[in-house]
Amino acid sequence: MSTTFLVLTVIGDDRPGLVEQLAAAISEHRGNWLESSMAHLAGKFAGIVEVSVASEEANALRRALGDLGALKVNVEEANNGAESHKGRRLTLALIGHDRIGIVREVSQVLARHAVNVEALNTFTASAPMSAEIMFHAQAELQAAENLDARALKADLERISDDLMVDITLDEVVKI
Repeated sequence: MSTTFLVLTVIGDDRPGLVEQLAAAISEHRGNWLESSMAHLAGKFAGIVEVSVASEEANALRRALGDLGALKVNVEEANNGAESHKGRRLTLALIGHDRIGIVREVSQVLARHAVNVEALNTFTASAPMSAEIMFHAQAELQAAENLDARALKADLERISDDLMVDITLDEVVKI
């Protein structure tokens, strides 16, 4: 029996029971919920889920997911030939005064150095003493073994001065 891997993106007006509806549709078609990331954003429930399902059940699962009234579900077949997670693993943390363009400028530097953003979480919050709005970002990154980490750090430091943000870049040590 062959297995199909699907990546689902879901969005809908947030309310109790949405995850249960999604999980029920997946399990009713013998799907296995593998990985997910979900959040409440601006009154919406949004998420991404990786599912494995017997290939003969995949089309029925797609139809069932399309019939979930409360959630809009986009289904994509996972890339079996996707790049593995080889190479260097990095983490990036950023905090600074919120302003337009922070993510764009940091992602441009990462792209110039062929660094892949595998996970990105951002939020804004009031600064403790001044109540100014601060932008926070945490990212998990992947790069080739031959990455020039000094050049990447130098480029990030250069934009951190321009953006008036603190950026920390650390390498995840393999055990």
